[in-house]
Amino acid sequence: MYANGKVALVTGAAQGIGRAMVEELLSKGAALAMVDQNRIAGEQCKASLDEQFGSNRTLFIQCDVTDQEQLRDAFQKTMEHFGRLDILVNNAGVNNEKDWEKTIEVNLISVIRGTYIGLELMNKKNGGQGGVIINISSLAGLIPAAYQPVYSASKHGVIGFTRSIALHSGIWPSFSTSLI
Repeated sequence: MYANGKVALVTGAAQGIGRAMVEELLSKGAALAMVDQNRIAGEQCKASLDEQFGSNRTLFIQCDVTDQEQLRDAFQKTMEHFGRLDILVNNAGVNNEKDWEKTIEVNLISVIRGTYIGLELMNKKNGGQGGVIINISSLAGLIPAAYQPVYSASKHGVIGFTRSIALHSGIWPSFSTSLI
């Protein structure tokens, strides 16, 4: 992916796959907003990356992606800080069968909400520059997971949503949607 000079927002950015995405985008020349619920991990991640890439290229925003106002605010802070948004990575995810409603809220609803906010901000009709949206799923979204039915359902939902929204390419021709 061409990322030099682009601005990205990555949810679930402080650890795991999210942090790996952040590091890769930074190494390719992007600036980015790291969104994560875990303030300590987020601040430590930012400090570490600032040493390597410079503090002017990262912004940490603590955010519970299941809270609609916090999520919208994270996008707004990104726009205010960097002036644009080119890449959105909806990565935040949990796997908690006991708190199955939270699993659905984080893994599916926040992905849908984030996608729509990203489309709104990046849409050329709204003054955006177009962009790329990457929705992270899991192998459990393709193959049923016997002991993780809610997690599997949420990840199946991400795949179905992403495939369906991608069919709207005629409506949003300046966007590319990806599923990882």
